[in-house]
Amino acid sequence: MTTELPYAADAEASLSFDELDVLRIQYEKELASTHVTVQTKFNYAWGLVKSPIREHQVDGVRLLQDIYRTEPTRRRECLYYMALGHYKMGNYEEAKKFNALLLEKEPLNLQAQSLSQVIEQKVARGMKLQGYIGMAIVGGAAALGAILLAGVIRRATHHRN
Repeated sequence: MTTELPYAADAEASLSFDELDVLRIQYEKELASTHVTVQTKFNYAWGLVKSPIREHQVDGVRLLQDIYRTEPTRRRECLYYMALGHYKMGNYEEAKKFNALLLEKEPLNLQAQSLSQVIEQKVARGMKLQGYIGMAIVGGAAALGAILLAGVIRRATHHRN
């Protein structure tokens, strides 16, 4: 049995700029008429979260938070996409928090389970990288110390002679 779940593709997929533009135009058209439907706002937020551009992701998460506060029936979707948005921005702790809230409500949600795996893999990879960087810094400091010590010893023996 495989532990890989198929839903994690959302974490890496982006919309094309043309697809996002369609959602933006619809959102702005409704905004100009002073009534934005929840579906239009959600669609635009979803598209922004899936964008490769960080500012878009930030705006998408902000819109999703608005929907989450005002539309209880859309909270499940909002939690997932807020978690996804934070994941894509590299805010792994926030991503874990929103995804955990969703899993509390729906422990069998395969989409959230999959995102949880992706987040944990990214965090583990980051910790591993930090470990390597730490070892490189310690190794570099030790090498530098050895070079300095060798220089001090060389000068001390040179002054004796």
